[in-house]
Amino acid sequence: MKIENKTILVTGANRGIGRALVEEALQLGAKRVYAGTRTAMTHPDPRVTPLMLDVTNEEQIREAVRTAGSLDVLINNAGVAYYDDLSDRTMLNRHLAVNFFGTYDLIQAFLPALMRSRGAIVNNLSMVALASFPPIASYSISKAAAFSLTQSFRAFLAGKGIKVYAVLTGPVDTDMNRGLDIPKASPESAARAIYAGVEQEEEDIFPDPASASIAESWRGSAAKALERQNAAFVAAQPT
Repeated sequence: MKIENKTILVTGANRGIGRALVEEALQLGAKRVYAGTRTAMTHPDPRVTPLMLDVTNEEQIREAVRTAGSLDVLINNAGVAYYDDLSDRTMLNRHLAVNFFGTYDLIQAFLPALMRSRGAIVNNLSMVALASFPPIASYSISKAAAFSLTQSFRAFLAGKGIKVYAVLTGPVDTDMNRGLDIPKASPESAARAIYAGVEQEEEDIFPDPASASIAESWRGSAAKALERQNAAFVAAQPT
């Protein structure tokens, strides 16, 4: 999978990692980049097509499918994160609506196009998908659910020629992490590492120094081995 000459859709493309993913795709020679945002945006490069795309809005998802037509790479980057302590269920619902169901709905909507192109799905998750960070408990839960979703789609779609990638980011210098006084990677460096991981076909991508520090231990872990073992049940089923 090379990004050059590919058609890509990035959700949450107006800032942070999403905006960096749009710019890096252009640098890598993408043929067309659809930039999904909840508010209007413009871009000077004619290869970029802005899309009004709230991932919780079914009509906007359908319109995005009609506009794009064909697609090689779907990058589910849109997300929300708020501090909470699990005392209010509405906060959990709010995170799941965007971070889990939004990802699910985009995949289902673009699945026919991705099957035609034998393309790729890239879900931008977080290290907290592996171990909860309690100050953002609902966010952590939603990302853990989205990681499980990613692993399941990976198994189901492997036989259809679609690659499914999990991006397990650590702290990146975005609005979402503005209040955290810790070392952070730049969105641009994270975007470069994400595309490098896709081109190198790394199932689980660790795109910054903090996440990269656990990459090898994760890839050799019992949990990763169990994922592969469980996926084998799907592969063994008759088509």
